[in-house]
Amino acid sequence: MERRWWRDAVLYQVYPRSFADGDGDGVGDLAGLVDRLGHIADLGADGVWLSPFYTSPWADGGYDVSDFRNVDPRLGDLAGFDAVVTEAHRLGLKVMVDIVPNHTSEEHPWFRAALASADAPERDLYVFRPGRGPDGALPPTNWRSTFGGPAWTRVPDGRWYLHVFAPEQPDLNWDHPRVREEFRDILRFWSRRGVDGFRIDVAYALVKDLDPLRDLVLVEGDRFEDILANPDHPFLDRPEVHDVYRDWRRVLAEFDPPPATVGEVWLPGDRRVLYTRPDELDQAFNFDFLRTPWDADAYRKVIDSSLADARAVGTVPTWVVGNHDVVRPVSSLGLPPGTDHRTWLLGDGRDPAPDLVLGTRRARALALLEFALPGSAYIHQGEELGLPEVADLPREALEDPRWVRGGGTDKGRDGCRVPLPWTEGGTSFGFGVNGSWLPQPADWGRYSVTAQERDPDSTLHLYRRALGLRRGFASDEGLVWDDTSDQGPVLAFWRGSETLVLVNTGPEPVELPEGRVLLASGPVGDRLPGDTAVWLRR
Repeated sequence: MERRWWRDAVLYQVYPRSFADGDGDGVGDLAGLVDRLGHIADLGADGVWLSPFYTSPWADGGYDVSDFRNVDPRLGDLAGFDAVVTEAHRLGLKVMVDIVPNHTSEEHPWFRAALASADAPERDLYVFRPGRGPDGALPPTNWRSTFGGPAWTRVPDGRWYLHVFAPEQPDLNWDHPRVREEFRDILRFWSRRGVDGFRIDVAYALVKDLDPLRDLVLVEGDRFEDILANPDHPFLDRPEVHDVYRDWRRVLAEFDPPPATVGEVWLPGDRRVLYTRPDELDQAFNFDFLRTPWDADAYRKVIDSSLADARAVGTVPTWVVGNHDVVRPVSSLGLPPGTDHRTWLLGDGRDPAPDLVLGTRRARALALLEFALPGSAYIHQGEELGLPEVADLPREALEDPRWVRGGGTDKGRDGCRVPLPWTEGGTSFGFGVNGSWLPQPADWGRYSVTAQERDPDSTLHLYRRALGLRRGFASDEGLVWDDTSDQGPVLAFWRGSETLVLVNTGPEPVELPEGRVLLASGPVGDRLPGDTAVWLRR
């Protein structure tokens, strides 16, 4: 079972810069994480997933890596990382780290060498191409960067390099054997330091088909919509990318137990599941669940398809309702259906103003749904505190390249990355002793750990009770829908023979079946209120 710990694990995502500041410079770090790991263990999580902590100029919050085998000095050092692993393991927590294989930072030694000379062998480690038009002054293709603008940048000698993300993040050439060997060694390096798993950033975009170069049918929306409009997409979900993960599977098998793998794969379910075949990754994030509207029928369809897809390849689903890239669920669930989050953020979250009371009720109910489902679950730091999105961050404080590169048309993801509140008062609400790198709202203290510790009905205590009870579910036990409890907007299913889970996604109360209430997301009597979930022992 040690080899399969991830199949029913709850992983807590730490965005290091925003978790806890141990040295007082206003930025979260590994020392702060070591001091606060007990919070994660007390919550009942099984492990921690660390977003990038590597050496980086932070053009994209650490996802632009200049040294994949070292810790950014603003966050600590390798001894500090070892201390994180040691303390996490002492507390019974697994440690999963982010790997960013699609690109490097522009400050990576390879890219510096590639820019220094057109004849440098390192240039072949990236994707350089001549431009189009007179004197090659136009980009090689019409491809767009995820962060706005063209996906190509010209260098002084006239060539163009590819960056699917920011210009500071040049894409690697995964057809080059040196790139492949480099990441084999990176996996071994961190595995030897005791990590238990790897989360793979933009796992479906590594391999490119550049022969011939071709323009794309451009569409508005997310990247997977580009794929639907371009079935033979040149740089997303190429069939050749699966060979990379088969190779990584063999590398990780050198360790006992092999570190687990989970991929960031923003694809429809039938394509996402291919990444989790038995000889590839263990899991891929289930973003269909994250995107599901607050509706019982919609959740049932996604749950059924997710379970079936995972079963077909011998894995289990991952359930996730938020992360460092999306609006926090308390706010998104309090907005009218169909609200465009980018437009909403540009209006500083005031048009419309979210109903945070409603959003909190739904987010608490959604947590009980997520933790009752078979498979693994991921918690983004702050969800256990019921934190809302900070939509009104001042423009001058924004660091996200979506804002910087988007010409002021996309405020980006900083609003879900505001540092956590640990205490009701004090400098930065206990995050550190000298402020925080993003400004915290004036009322942040009411969401703090210390405030919620005193309130037995707080979201923090709800999470602790839910994760404690979750351990009573059989690890590979499925669910059975209970259609006898079907009452319009109610989602009802059994976990095992004794626990009935009910989620009322409608506004009106419905009759509650007989049984002992194990846990409820809000007050219940003989009826289940709207936007409320309950676990019953029958």
